[in-house]
Formats: sequence, C-alpha cells, structure tokens
Amino acid sequence: MTRDYCGEITKQQVGQPITVIGWIHHRRDLGGVIFLEVRDRSGFIQVVFDPEQVPAAVFAQAEQIRKEYVVKICGSLRDRPVGTVNSNLPTGEVEILVEQLQVLNAAESLPFYPAEHQNIGEETRLKFRYLDLRRPEMLARLKTRSQVTKIMRDFLDNHGFIDIETPILTKSTPEGARDYLVPSRTQPGNFFALPQSPQLFKQLLMMSGVERYYQIVKCFRDEDLRADRQPEFTQCDIELSFESADSIINLMEELVCLIFNKVLNVKLPQPFPRMKYIDAMNKYGSDRPDLRNSLELVEIGDLVSEVEFKVFAAPAKNADSRVAVLKVPQGAKRLTRK
Repeated sequence: MTRDYCGEITKQQVGQPITVIGWIHHRRDLGGVIFLEVRDRSGFIQVVFDPEQVPAAVFAQAEQIRKEYVVKICGSLRDRPVGTVNSNLPTGEVEILVEQLQVLNAAESLPFYPAEHQNIGEETRLKFRYLDLRRPEMLARLKTRSQVTKIMRDFLDNHGFIDIETPILTKSTPEGARDYLVPSRTQPGNFFALPQSPQLFKQLLMMSGVERYYQIVKCFRDEDLRADRQPEFTQCDIELSFESADSIINLMEELVCLIFNKVLNVKLPQPFPRMKYIDAMNKYGSDRPDLRNSLELVEIGDLVSEVEFKVFAAPAKNADSRVAVLKVPQGAKRLTRK
C-alpha cells in the first residue's frame, strides 16, 4: 500500500493524489465544512471535507468522526486559502481535499486525549500508556532516545568496538544492590539472577582478546525507588583494554560532544574542565559539585580554634578535621533563621 506520511508532505506535491493513515487529533466543523487534523508518527496534516466536492455518503461519514478515530484518507493536495496558513506546522501551507474516507478503527470515550493540555496523574498515564505515548511530546522523547543510541552505535563501531550481547539469566554475583531472582524450572530450589551490570562478562571478553566491547544493555537492581535509582534501567556499557585513563576520558568526551551537537545542536567546549577529588571536597564538600552554584566552603579554623564552643574549637585544633562555612552574600538580609 502506497501512503504518504502526514508530517513529510510538502508544497511541491500540490495537485498530486495523497493517501494518509493516522489518528484524528483535532476536529472542527465550520459552517458545514469539516476540518480534521490527522496525526501519525511524522507529524500533522489538515484535511478538508467540503460538502460541495465530496460524495454525500463520505461527508455523512465524516460527520460521525471524533477525536482519536483511526482513518485512511485519500484526496488531492492543495494550497491553503489566504489567511489560513498555519506557520507553526511544517505542513501548514497545504491541506488535503478529501475524496475517499475509510474508518479503520472507531474510538470510544477516552480517559484523556493526547491533543488536550492537562495535568494527567502518573497512575492514569501508566494505566493507559498507549494513549500517553500518542502525545507528540512523548513520541518526540522516544525519537530522541532512538537517535542517541544510533549515534552511540555508529561512533563506537567507527572506533573499533564490537557490539556483543551478554546473558540475562546468570549467576548471582556480589554487586552494590540486591539481585532480582528467577526460579529455575529444571532445577527446583535454584535460582537465576538478573544482571545488575554485565561486569563479569565484559571482563571475560577482555581476557578473551576482544579488546573493545560495547552494549546497549538492560540492567536490574532490586532497590527502592529514588531520584537516581530505578529497578530496571538501560545503559551504554563499554569496556576496552590496553588504554590509559586519559584516552578513555577523551574518547567519552568526544562521544558526549557528538551527541549534544547532533541531537540538540549544542556545541560543548572541549576538553571538559577537570577537577581533582581533593579540590572538589575542599571547595564544595562533594565529589559531584553543581558548578552553577558559585558558593564555596571557606576555612575558618583559625578563627574558632580558641572559642569556648567546643563543637567548633575541637575540630579546629584537630589536624584530621576542619571547620568550614558557606559565605552567602547578603545572607543576613536574604535568609531567615528558619
């Protein structure tokens, strides 16, 4: 079946027959002329049902169509009338004058509609995930993820890495979290473990002489949910032999810069600024400081070593301790005691 993707239709196709298949995103009925906005994964296109130019049966069918119906539409492409161009859409200069209509699937009343901007609870979104993924912003995220993984694969392939799948059902190994266990059917009482990472397998690959390995891999850790922890997650896992730390850092910097440039059109400065661990801890009290916050810890041991308050004085006199503060500009005026 020959079809055109909604978001890829161009002005150069005006006058040509067009066939699109997709979901009804919007519906407008203006004085007897029905306008539908059809959506597929590529974008949107406006279609028009003019009662003077389509068979009566087709127009009657169009009157019954509602949002999220799945339709197949055939017609001819034409320029939009003057004053009706939508500059926010790539296809906003053209529209399809409908000649044939086929309803592939009718939609019942839905808990929410992808075209509507509203606050939808996460539980509802997950319960009706197929509706949630119809939203353009969700589809855009899936496309971005796909683009990122493609860039990673192309880059690593071009640098001599081999994409190798490692086992999912494996032996339990000591890592930083609990394993997910899978009971064995053939050996009652024994269990497989889902991998927290392919660590042992990639080390075996290095011992085997593969030298450069990568994998876009699922990992599993039986942990409680936190902001930076998920029970199931995907990572780009990499291992390589006979390399220095600097060469690995430079290679990863190049990959990260390439991703930002191709996906977001952002050029990151190279090389990345580096900070020694001891400097990070002394200045910020963290090995992963947020440098957007310019406040740094200031040593005041020399000022409090002789005070009567032992909480300050004792550490100030101990060579293995320190007393440091954050100096907040205008803090006395801006910050309350609370």
